[in-house]
Amino acid sequence: MSSPRITVVVPTYNERENLPRLVDSLAGLGLPDLRVLVVDDNSPDGTGEVADGLAADGPIPVEVLHRTEKDGLGRAYVAGIGRALDGGADVVVQMDADLSHPAGALPAVVRALADSDAAVVIGSRYVPGGSVAGEWPWHRKLLSAWANLYVNTILRLGVKDATAGFKAWHAATLRKIDFASVRSNGYAFQVEMNHRTVKHGMRIVEVPIRFEERVVGSSKMSFAVQLESALMPWKLLFGKELS
Repeated sequence: MSSPRITVVVPTYNERENLPRLVDSLAGLGLPDLRVLVVDDNSPDGTGEVADGLAADGPIPVEVLHRTEKDGLGRAYVAGIGRALDGGADVVVQMDADLSHPAGALPAVVRALADSDAAVVIGSRYVPGGSVAGEWPWHRKLLSAWANLYVNTILRLGVKDATAGFKAWHAATLRKIDFASVRSNGYAFQVEMNHRTVKHGMRIVEVPIRFEERVVGSSKMSFAVQLESALMPWKLLFGKELS
């Protein structure tokens, strides 16, 4: 049996120092038919140019999707996932560019997708064996734990890490949930994708990871993202977002 074509979609905005390190880490895994799709939102620090350099001379295949403006993580992922599927991906992986998601966990995440009936596998901080960086301040740990409790209380997803952004999807799952019609951004995007999966009767599996603290650059979290994340579960509960 041939290996699945795996495309790692990495949205970027001002990640010129982190991106080469991420690509090198992924290349070192030795996974067959692994490629990276960088979705850059016109980063003023030149991340797009760095990505172009990796595409021309990187250790593994890299493609770059240049977007003209910064309009949110969700929109970047929708664009990137669409490009990955058009390119023939069998498995689409979501990863942050800031190195918070451990590249070394990717083989276990992909293996769990292949060896189970999972529609999507999450790299999870909150299942046994998972953890967050010790450098995380107490208020971030509290906010993250509260956000997951809040989401699951409203939507009953049955997922320990509902806001996680490290995921591996079967291409068929993404098409079935009509990913292209997802309109939310930030953490709300992750929640909406999980909600659609569960509502279609498909299974989410969680694999433990250690979530690391960003070393270089700054977080893109804003008040608008937090507000949308607070409102989205209610919209999903009472709305008609399900396709």
